[in-house]
Formats: sequence, C-alpha cells, structure tokens
Amino acid sequence: MSRICVFCGSKVGTNPRYERAAFDLADALVERGHGLVFGGGSVGMMGAVADRVLERGGEVIGVIPKSLARRELLHAGVPDTRVVGSMHERKALMAELADEFVALPGGYGTFEEFFEIVTWAQLGLHDKSVGLLNVAGYFDPLVRLIDHSIEEGFVAPQHRNLVVVGEEPGPLLDALAGHHPPPVEKWLEPEES
Repeated sequence: MSRICVFCGSKVGTNPRYERAAFDLADALVERGHGLVFGGGSVGMMGAVADRVLERGGEVIGVIPKSLARRELLHAGVPDTRVVGSMHERKALMAELADEFVALPGGYGTFEEFFEIVTWAQLGLHDKSVGLLNVAGYFDPLVRLIDHSIEEGFVAPQHRNLVVVGEEPGPLLDALAGHHPPPVEKWLEPEES
C-alpha cells in the first residue's frame, strides 16, 4: 500500500469548499488504496481528512511533536500516532513514511512543509511526487510565485516539474501516480539536510 502525506491547515478556513476538498481527498485516497500520513491533529483540515479516512476504513498514521500533542489536540482516534520530539523530527518521519505528498489549503505551517519537501526534491534527497490541491484557486498566488521565481532566474525551469497542480482530488492523485519528477543531481546526503 502506498501512503500519501497530506499537509494541511489546523483550521478549515472561510470557504466551505476547503473542508469539502479534505473529505473528497480522503475518499479518493481510500478508493485508490492509499494510506494517509498527516500531522496528527484532530482539528481543522487535518482532523477532517483523518476522520474521513478512518470512517472509510483506511490506514491513517499521525505524526505530532510532544509540544503540539498537548496544545493542538492530538487525534485520539488514530490508532497509529507517532509522537516525536520536534517539528524537524515530525517532517522527517512524515517524509520517510510517505510515497507522495499533497498540500491542501493551510497557513504558514502548510506552506513551510510544502516548500521544505519540494526543496528536498530539488536537492536530490528524494524523488517522490509533490502535488498542490488548488481548491477554489487557493494556491493560484503560490503557483504564480513559483512561476515568477523561474522567470527571475531563482529556480531552474526543469524544477517547475517538481510540483504537480490539480483542482480535483482524484485527478490529482492519478497525475501524481503517473508523474516522474525530473532527475536531479543529489546535492546532499539525507543526514546533511
């Protein structure tokens, strides 16, 4: 079984389409036989996607640092929750457990997780596919920023293909399954990151 790591917010946002997309992504994961790796919280988009995968009988692995387990309401319904010492350990373990990555709408934490995993791909630390579920155009400004950074010479044009963008969960997961990130020369060994 492959696992998809989902980066998403600890809030549901103002547009009801965001939470709906979390449920739809969860349904698409279960229907395609994918397990879920997520940030371990019971609130917001995190809670919505995890609850739905659990309701549908899918595999769910939560990864949460001790400090957030107390403050962010650890999802008690997840049978496989890994409590780690730090945010860095959380991201490293989530990356290790996952075969692909999808970002749903979220805030600074979601952006940071998304960009770190893309950066790791750019540095050759992994060759896993990374997707943005662009619900209701939420990520349009971010996609424009990525394209602008390429136009301005800060990101190599071939690295644009490190990110797959889709508007619907099922087609995005299908695109990720058939996606082959561009080969990247390894800059660092994983222990150096």
